[in-house]
Amino acid sequence: MKITMVGTGYVGLVSGTCFADMGNDVICLDIDEKKIQSLNEGIIPIFEPGLKELVDKNVKSKRLTFTTDKKFAYESSDFIFICVGTPPKHNGDADLQYVFAVAQDIAKNLNNFKVILDKSTVPVGTAEKVKRIIQDLTDKEFAVASNPEFLREGAAIKDFQNPDRVVIGTDSDKAKIMLEKLYQPVTRVGKPLMFTDIKSAELIKYASNAMLATRISFMNELSHLCEQVGADIKQVSRGMGLDSRIGSRFLQAGAGYGGSCFPKDVKALAQSLEKHGLTSNILMSVDYTNERQKRSLVPKLKKLLPNLENKKIAIWGIAFKPRTDDIREAPSLVIIDQLQNEYAKVSLFDPEAMENAKSQIKNVEFSENMYDSLKDADALIIVTEWDEFRQPDFKKMKSLMKTPIIIDGRNIYDAKEIREFGFEYVGVGR
Repeated sequence: MKITMVGTGYVGLVSGTCFADMGNDVICLDIDEKKIQSLNEGIIPIFEPGLKELVDKNVKSKRLTFTTDKKFAYESSDFIFICVGTPPKHNGDADLQYVFAVAQDIAKNLNNFKVILDKSTVPVGTAEKVKRIIQDLTDKEFAVASNPEFLREGAAIKDFQNPDRVVIGTDSDKAKIMLEKLYQPVTRVGKPLMFTDIKSAELIKYASNAMLATRISFMNELSHLCEQVGADIKQVSRGMGLDSRIGSRFLQAGAGYGGSCFPKDVKALAQSLEKHGLTSNILMSVDYTNERQKRSLVPKLKKLLPNLENKKIAIWGIAFKPRTDDIREAPSLVIIDQLQNEYAKVSLFDPEAMENAKSQIKNVEFSENMYDSLKDADALIIVTEWDEFRQPDFKKMKSLMKTPIIIDGRNIYDAKEIREFGFEYVGVGR
């Protein structure tokens, strides 16, 4: 099958590479000439485990190519996946200007029947607008469908190759037959290919992310009650998760969620409800609780160190989650800002996100390794639960720090064990 992925961001690059690895001929199109040049030189713009190896393999086999040539990319393919950004506007609504610009470009270069798929996360009704834009500019035959992505950063290749489900919204029988063939390598191993109407497919993506965000914010809100009454949120979470009606995933209290999906998708779904004259009380509360949670760690620290001026505070973890270098909407950014407002000295370490952080975070110290960040530190705040943070040398840590204080924003340590090493320890909801 011949495929064009429009946009070489996270979704387009990962999905395109995985489609190529299934044996398809894939063109990744982008208007950013520097990015395309870098990709053609083997430089991957994002960190995702296993992605570079997979890109190199499929470029070598000539199944994967990168270009800025719109005419070539659009005319050469049977499937065109729109994978451009849909950033939030000031009111939280999704900005669809890039999606609509792609629709216009497709229409100008349509030479035969294509299946055009929205893979970007878009509000309900977007596919209908894309279809109208193309119809107004061409009389060529085409179909528009919705194929939302459900890739987790840090496990995206696995998620693409072994998905819980593939959701496709289409009203075209011809497109359905072609898409069934395209996704045959997935359905062959028993993974469900779910066909719906287009609007339901668009809503499934937003609803899925909003539900996961709701579970996180619920546990974060509950963590404050646990701290007041002396309960342990980890035990509460385990007890809840053992209920088969609830399950254990996304029930971990912490420093709040971030990234490119949950924050903007919760806001965008809330805006969709408001636009239709409906209330979005739950979603607005989820967002409010999350923003409040990002600000909950520094007050915990101030109970132990009331005056943070000129105190050195080490932070382990800048990325919004482990196994990625993505710092968009990361809790660390809020925490760093809080500390700097208190005139603290901030020392940072993250295994993968340091370069991204250096372009956005100023007046901080970037450490070469996790232990260097602790030299003469008055406290350590753990913000991202990277595996290498889970079993460090606690004796070495204590010897390096001026004051042995740990604020564990992800509850990765056993409080009793840490205190036995001589640390003052504060977790979340414990």
